[in-house]
Amino acid sequence: MFSHIHPDNYQAQLDKKSQLMSQLFAEFNLPAPEVYTSEPLHYRQRAEFRVWHQGDDLYYIMFNSETKQKFRVEHFPVASILINQAMTTLLSYIKDKPTLRERLFQVDFLSTLTGELLISLLYHKPLDALWQTQAQALKAHLSTLAKVDIIGRARKQKLIIDKDYVYETLQVANKKFHYQQVENSFTQPNAKVNEKMLLWAQQTTANKGGDLIELYCGNGNFSIALAQNFDRVLGTEIAKSSVHSAQVNIKLNNINNIDIVRMSSEEFSQAMNGEREFRRLAGFDLRSYQYDTVLVDPPRAGLDQDSLALVSRFTDIIYISCNPHTLADNLKTLTQTHKVNKFALFDQFPYTDHIECGVYLTRR
Repeated sequence: MFSHIHPDNYQAQLDKKSQLMSQLFAEFNLPAPEVYTSEPLHYRQRAEFRVWHQGDDLYYIMFNSETKQKFRVEHFPVASILINQAMTTLLSYIKDKPTLRERLFQVDFLSTLTGELLISLLYHKPLDALWQTQAQALKAHLSTLAKVDIIGRARKQKLIIDKDYVYETLQVANKKFHYQQVENSFTQPNAKVNEKMLLWAQQTTANKGGDLIELYCGNGNFSIALAQNFDRVLGTEIAKSSVHSAQVNIKLNNINNIDIVRMSSEEFSQAMNGEREFRRLAGFDLRSYQYDTVLVDPPRAGLDQDSLALVSRFTDIIYISCNPHTLADNLKTLTQTHKVNKFALFDQFPYTDHIECGVYLTRR
């Protein structure tokens, strides 16, 4: 299943992506792309596996997305070394422990560059006090590998041993940034490439000044690294858990010029235009912000028409895209008013068809 995942194949697959990008964006006459490489192996800090029970045997499986054929997974070369170690250690420990093993159908791993690990065990059964006791023992066993926490999930249940988040530290230029990353919330899976994305965005906006508005800010990944380049930063995010993490991360990094509000880009547009008032904005004067620079990192669907209209009102646009096809579609609108000054390819997901892009546009 993983025969194509090998360091010898890395440059060839990256060259292919670069060629596809050139073809896809040919109509826009973009500047030459800056290409940011990944580690060829062990680059993912997240992984999830289904668990297969076969008699006394117990193993991880993954499915081919096209054929739906299942594959037994002993090792996962794209995941961090820590995840690979924990995969083996966890299964060997629970095989003869019915309380931990029975009705277990999925295991999710979240690791960090700093050596923390969060493991979620998903069950088709209620979890009781005996499960909690044995999960504590499992945590102690796995703690020989790293600083580990465990979550048990079942229908309408979430049992935490002892926390449901990890702390990640990213090095950007000569500075370290610290991030709380919560289970089941979005984080960039390729931490080393994330560092390169943050550095690109930092260098792109160096000495910019004015105010930065970030839509879809998540846990503050970009806002926190870019705050040093701006007078003020206002981030918007709809997910409550991400808003909470962003506020935690602002304090972790001792930053005092970022505010986070919980609202969608559509709601923010309505508030910015004075069309609606929101209690969530009590104490905020949106008219006091200079709408110079906007950063968007939308989902795969890209920006909808209302969000495009909002973004087009800014002088400078930083667009981080996880789907080059919807980016190309959005650029047909944005390049009517803005010019692309910088273009980057970030190889977040080697050996797959996924391509992450960064585009910097300024008003014509």
